[in-house]
Amino acid sequence: MKAEAIKLDGAAAGSVELNDAIFGLEPRADILHRVVRWQRAKAQQGTHATLGRSEVSYSTKKIYRQKGTGGARHGSKKAPIFRHGGIYKGPTPRSHAHDLTKKFRKLGLRHALSAKLKAGELIVIESADLNEVKTSALAKQVANLGWKRALIIDAAVNENFAKAARNIETVDVLPSIGANVYDILRSDTLVLTKAGVEALEARLK
Repeated sequence: MKAEAIKLDGAAAGSVELNDAIFGLEPRADILHRVVRWQRAKAQQGTHATLGRSEVSYSTKKIYRQKGTGGARHGSKKAPIFRHGGIYKGPTPRSHAHDLTKKFRKLGLRHALSAKLKAGELIVIESADLNEVKTSALAKQVANLGWKRALIIDAAVNENFAKAARNIETVDVLPSIGANVYDILRSDTLVLTKAGVEALEARLK
């Protein structure tokens, strides 16, 4: 299928051919959900921890005599039953990551790109290059184009463009090798350069 391309100033820049096997799929929510869940689980820190019975700081002395108190028998203030005692089977540092095959991850990326195209939220631009670092000028162009929370993907990110976009809260820039399902889906507008389209198609063949 063909998609119209534009320049950063909004002028027409011809058209680009999009691969149906990558951009023309019927998006499946279950596939997208599995890939996003894999991404977020892998990014989770997993540093949560609590003190167990052997780690809390208390004396090991028996807290009161065994018999004659009229109360239950206890030997340690560290027991989970007491306030400030050790936590029984509390969370420990661990990795939340789980496996997902490369084939399935690629499939998820295809469905994410197809979902954006089907929703009318995919825009192709000629290039994302700037001769000088001018954040104000780029911000004005983005506002004129009506992009809200835009993710711009290029084959290789132009350094001046990346620096200019760095301080624009609603613009994220990624190289094609860093394109991922989570960032694509959370953006309101997905912007691909012509070189970015070629790089993604080469990556997902």
